[in-house]
Amino acid sequence: MADVDTRPLPPITPDTRAFWDGCAAGELRVQHCAACTAVQFPPRARCIACGAQRLDWHAVPPHGTVYSVTVVHRAPGAAFRDSVPYVVALVDLAPGARLMVNVVDCAPGSVTIGMRVRVGFEPRGSDEHAVWMPVARVEN
Repeated sequence: MADVDTRPLPPITPDTRAFWDGCAAGELRVQHCAACTAVQFPPRARCIACGAQRLDWHAVPPHGTVYSVTVVHRAPGAAFRDSVPYVVALVDLAPGARLMVNVVDCAPGSVTIGMRVRVGFEPRGSDEHAVWMPVARVEN
């Protein structure tokens, strides 16, 4: 019998739906304000720069740079016990947005500030209700 991933799924709201739809399509999307051209992430109902509600979604290149990194050694709850240690990083994306993401497929202590990563997607949850989560991998 396969292990079941019990980690919680993110809430999908009207403000975040386009982001999660993009993840399912293998595309990293961020909001752009049609009024002032500001880029923002995480998704919101209004522009954080000017307050406008005219926000568009644009795909961005999946490459970024690690801005900050931590290794989690102590599970925050039972659902994460099988995942520790794991890496959480803030990744700066080319258009000026910053994404919090797990860095996978590497030794946890090897991830450093300034490291180049590529964002990809992995399914979480059951087959019929899977959410495609962004994850980062170190670029060679």
